[in-house]
Amino acid sequence: MILSPAGLRSAAANVTAKLLYGQVADLRRTPADRIEGTSRSPVYRYRPPEGLVPAGPPVLFVPSPGAPARCYDLRRGGSLAEHVVGAGRLTYLLDHRRAGPPDPGEALAEWVGEILPSAVRRVSDDAGGQPVQLVGWCLGGVLALLSAAVDPGLPIASVAAIAPVTVDRRTAVLPTLTGGLLRTTAVLARIDDRDHLAHLEAVDHFAATSAVHPGRGLNETYAAHIQDIGLPGALHRVAVPVLAIAGSGDRAAPAKAVRALTLRLRSAPQVRFEIAPGDHLGVLTGRAARATTWAHLDRWLDEGIIRHGIRPHRREVAAGL
Repeated sequence: MILSPAGLRSAAANVTAKLLYGQVADLRRTPADRIEGTSRSPVYRYRPPEGLVPAGPPVLFVPSPGAPARCYDLRRGGSLAEHVVGAGRLTYLLDHRRAGPPDPGEALAEWVGEILPSAVRRVSDDAGGQPVQLVGWCLGGVLALLSAAVDPGLPIASVAAIAPVTVDRRTAVLPTLTGGLLRTTAVLARIDDRDHLAHLEAVDHFAATSAVHPGRGLNETYAAHIQDIGLPGALHRVAVPVLAIAGSGDRAAPAKAVRALTLRLRSAPQVRFEIAPGDHLGVLTGRAARATTWAHLDRWLDEGIIRHGIRPHRREVAAGL
């Protein structure tokens, strides 16, 4: 690899930052405040930028039960949460961290019957009674669909399922994030690219957080039993608009499987299927996601404003995250 003079200066600055500060990524979380009445399953409302009054139907990020909610907020400049909040949308995060019952069937029932419905109702109430636009990644997307199917009375405006996993118990293996030699090679090959290095650091941080997450291992357990609760039949009952986005390089939720999921949404008034570049995490928050997945999501949420109006939200914030 031969660097230009400008590349050499960038590489030197990046190496210096790594030596002095240990990282180049800004891993600060997007500011948020816990809303009242969510002690068992905390829900946070992101703070809008100063001078911006968010409007339109609220957005609720739904993480996968066995992974940290940090997936939506990896780093400044590469955070889906930061992007959505900055667009003037009233945005919330469900951050349920308990491992749940040891029986996977009970755990799934708790998520679909209690945790997510409670969060949806609380967000809707906090947003002045507006219906909620759910954005779920991995199993979070599947659970969002199931919740909409099980209780049609929930104030759900739409569901955006990004990389929804629908594997059966015989093939339930979700990917792990790689490090070691591959990671070192990736760093050295782009040592002059600060944004690239920051993204790698953020992914490594997310992987380390996942390793100590209370729900570690639940992704595989849940995925292995997701078919047991009648997923195919339940999808027929989803009666809200659905956006499904698959990653072109995703082995956990291949595009073919995500497409098959959308074909079961026969009662949904609108179904949109998109393929974006990236693996299982990359399709949600990789560098290419900014111009692909996020753009698809922006258009989808804008359509929600057209359907449900642009009522502003002016509540005061409370205790911070």
